[in-house]
Amino acid sequence: MPSISKPVAIHPSLRRNELGLTVRDYEGAMSTLCAGCGHDSITAALTRAIWELDLPPHQVAKISGIGCSSKTTAYFVSGGHGFNGAHGRMPPIATGANAANRELTYIGISGDGDSLSIGLGHLCHAIRRNVRMLYIIENNGVYGLTKGQFSASADVGSRSKRKESNRFSPIDPVALGLSLGATFIARSFSGDKDQLVPILKAAMRHRGFALVDVLSPCVTFNDHEGSTKSYMHVRKQARAATEADFVEPSAEILANIGENGAVSVKMHDGSIVAFRAVPPDYDPTDRERVFAYLHERQAKGEIVTGLLYIDETDPDLHEMNQTPDVALTSIPYEKLCPGAAALAELQEDYR
Repeated sequence: MPSISKPVAIHPSLRRNELGLTVRDYEGAMSTLCAGCGHDSITAALTRAIWELDLPPHQVAKISGIGCSSKTTAYFVSGGHGFNGAHGRMPPIATGANAANRELTYIGISGDGDSLSIGLGHLCHAIRRNVRMLYIIENNGVYGLTKGQFSASADVGSRSKRKESNRFSPIDPVALGLSLGATFIARSFSGDKDQLVPILKAAMRHRGFALVDVLSPCVTFNDHEGSTKSYMHVRKQARAATEADFVEPSAEILANIGENGAVSVKMHDGSIVAFRAVPPDYDPTDRERVFAYLHERQAKGEIVTGLLYIDETDPDLHEMNQTPDVALTSIPYEKLCPGAAALAELQEDYR
């Protein structure tokens, strides 16, 4: 039986990052998704972003639910931590892991079915708690594992492979995130690596919940004429609201930013997100203006992409709960659980 394992040999010309690792060191298993699946393009962008950020593989935690999207965690950073949860339950698992160990970089991979149907309530609470994590929705508008039924993100009038037309209004994760107070919101296309990589890098450096909705066509069930999630439709209708560069902190930061409509946002760790080609009056830090701009563009049938909203001022889950600056996993047991006497003393305050 032929093997589909990746070759062990690494070409000597591959560049190495600050840790001395090549991009190949951040890959995972061979993909078993359909050839041409948009999810694999997201994996490639994610692998590149993590490599460029010089993240140690053992400091990366990958969490997913159920669906085609959930398989993505097996395809990048094989040396990281991984947990495949139940359908729609990835957000609370990520919240618990983050509460216990704040020192890891958390990457949640979900799909539109996993997040916007059975997992919708869990997603909402992860947003309101501002859990520090990158949350990717691989959005294809269908349930791929169960043969292409419409998902909650399917647009009204979108047609299935069997020529059926969707009549239900979609749940837009970007609008949902804006309404719930998410502090980092972006939308991109799996086929646009140049836009997606810097968005993912900024999201992983964000202090809080970073929601990235990536339109990722399903080549088997939703890549045909009449689908609003097909490669052709997205390429025709996509309009970049912003073009963003991500500049890591260093001894000297130099960025070539045009004067017309350019906006720079300094992140908590000193990194810079530089927005280029910003439309007139577009402010990625003004939630109401972003809402109005998206509504105006979507009414014209356009798919707005880019880093749409960012707020580096809101406290994250740990800051709101005033937890220790180090991971709870590194605190001695005696301090975490001081015993019956300390509990009795605490209870006296409530008598």
